[in-house]
Amino acid sequence: MTKLVIYTDLDGSLLDHDSYSHVLADALLVELEAHGIPVIIASSKTRCEQIPLRNELGNQHPFIVENGAAVFMPIGYFEARPSGTDEDNGYWVKRFSLPRQHWLEIISDVSADFSGEYTNFDNLDTRQIGALTGLSEAAAELAARREFGEPVHWTGSDKGRQRFIQRLQQSGAHVLQGGRFLHVSGDCDKGSAMQWLHSRYAQQPDDRMPASLAIGDSQNDAAMLEAADYALIIHSASVAEPVLLRSNHTWRSSKSGPGGWDEGVRKILHSQHLLKDSTNG
Repeated sequence: MTKLVIYTDLDGSLLDHDSYSHVLADALLVELEAHGIPVIIASSKTRCEQIPLRNELGNQHPFIVENGAAVFMPIGYFEARPSGTDEDNGYWVKRFSLPRQHWLEIISDVSADFSGEYTNFDNLDTRQIGALTGLSEAAAELAARREFGEPVHWTGSDKGRQRFIQRLQQSGAHVLQGGRFLHVSGDCDKGSAMQWLHSRYAQQPDDRMPASLAIGDSQNDAAMLEAADYALIIHSASVAEPVLLRSNHTWRSSKSGPGGWDEGVRKILHSQHLLKDSTNG
């Protein structure tokens, strides 16, 4: 069996865009775990959001937070602590971005020129965040605990959004368009974080280089989808399909959310002979 590591987006991919359910992918997740294939969450979600979800899924693998701003690895997951990491509450952490406060100050510096055209999490209470995201207030409180960046909900014109992004970029920020929000952070993305983490797997005692499969549905997944050996684009009725330069080893699901996740992953595993006895359906 070829060694494989799966890197997956959450909202609109492993999780339903509206209900946040993952039930349609649960059976395959159990099968992958049984075959020793790690599923790495790579999401715009915070550490505080991802930890309870990983527990719910029975997933004890590393995870990538806030669009690649940091990689969290359970201490002892790899044989040795990866260089360039620090220890934080049971995890080895590789950070790729300055803290959230730095980006809040940059957003504040341009706010007067874009009054009334956007809101961001720091200016919203949990009820308001819940209304924007569809999350419960308890879940919205976890979403508000950003560590490395800031989500911005743009309500102005497309032209104004482009000017807003340009101003932030001139101040050193990087802006990614996600499924719901503009994500303002450092020079990081899911692709770079995935490549860094994947190289840690490659350094483990094994006579084979692991293959990588990236899964996503929106433009903030593009860097990850481009960098992986295999790419699966999940169909979405809510966001535009990510624009990719690659065409080889690229699949598209016909279903959305976790149904498309299950459909697409099974098809790839079967067609590439990555998992014995994995079939469509």
